[in-house]
Amino acid sequence: MTVELTSAAAARVATLAENEGKPKLMLRVGVLGGGCSGFQYEIGFAEEIGKDDQVFETDGIKMLIDETSLPFLTGAKVDFVQELIGASFRIDNPNANASCGCGSSFSLL
Repeated sequence: MTVELTSAAAARVATLAENEGKPKLMLRVGVLGGGCSGFQYEIGFAEEIGKDDQVFETDGIKMLIDETSLPFLTGAKVDFVQELIGASFRIDNPNANASCGCGSSFSLL
């Protein structure tokens, strides 16, 4: 099972790590029940790898996904995008068949 962290997302985490003075900062991505479509993404940061985390690495930056969330994210791509309305991490998930208007929740096939 694999999840892709794009170079743009890795670069953003590296910038945040440098700005915060936390060289071990890693991106944490998870899936929770809830949201208007049934499931919602949880994106945060961590400095330690948990015992049930799977680790994916791009350009020296690690992304952590817990074992429970991994089946919902297999084949997904985690990106960082900058648009006129703002900048954010974005998840392109092939397992989701619908999402809400804000893009933070989804339902499965």
